[in-house]
Amino acid sequence: MLAMTWKRRRDYAVAHVDVFSGSAFVWAEAVCLELQKLRKPYVLTLRGGNLPEFARRWPRRVRRLLRSAALVTVPSRYLAAQMSAYRRDLMLVRNAIETAAYRFSERTAPRPRLVWVRAFHAVYNPMLAVDVLVRLRARHADATLHMLGPDKDGSRDLVERHARELGVADRLTIQGQVPKQEIPDHLGEADLFINTTDVDNAPISVLEAMAAGLCVVSTSVGGIPYLLEHERTALLVPPRDPDAMTAAIERVLAERELARKLSREAHQFACGCDWAPVLETWQSVLEGTASRA
Repeated sequence: MLAMTWKRRRDYAVAHVDVFSGSAFVWAEAVCLELQKLRKPYVLTLRGGNLPEFARRWPRRVRRLLRSAALVTVPSRYLAAQMSAYRRDLMLVRNAIETAAYRFSERTAPRPRLVWVRAFHAVYNPMLAVDVLVRLRARHADATLHMLGPDKDGSRDLVERHARELGVADRLTIQGQVPKQEIPDHLGEADLFINTTDVDNAPISVLEAMAAGLCVVSTSVGGIPYLLEHERTALLVPPRDPDAMTAAIERVLAERELARKLSREAHQFACGCDWAPVLETWQSVLEGTASRA
């Protein structure tokens, strides 16, 4: 990143830097320091559900970085609320998707076919998905779970072993990371999208499922309750509670009017996150920053 920032310095008038927590924050600091030396203005976008906790541990570093930028954007109301102590004029620019790429189908009679799309990592608690499948299959013999995503910390092996130990390996299919253009097909084969994470902000995978009309059941953590509205665009449950998540799924399967509402409202919300209006916003932000510089 540092080499590219220097090498391409004559090709850009303004830079855009994503800011995550942990070691990624160090890279953001380093890139921004180089941009300052190059006298290049930059826009920051805050990312990740762990960033507020990181900021509480390192407030001076976070405040210094945010105040050095020409503009700071956030993709969610959650991060806007959590990070306003470090810079007040945060601008909300939502994450965006190409909604036309996701074939919408209203779920009026959903089947117990679950899909999970995320990186296999402990913070996203993929083991919870297996625990839910076990409970769901007790009443629905045809229940299935399809999990997609790259393995980040060895969690995929743990999930496969957990499924074998609990006797549901035959109802579980796992794939690694798939090309973006294949995601709509995988979503189209399911009726319910489960988000099992312990930490979150404004996940693109949830927006994609909403665009396709899946009924979303998610843990209510971090930015999720800022993104999703309980019993309107999704059903929200406490984290690390397989019984609560299973009960929510049972509601969707049993209450067809609820399923229809969740599917329809979720799709309408996702359409408001389409790339077209968001791209116009970004063009205005970056062009304005460059002209002011």
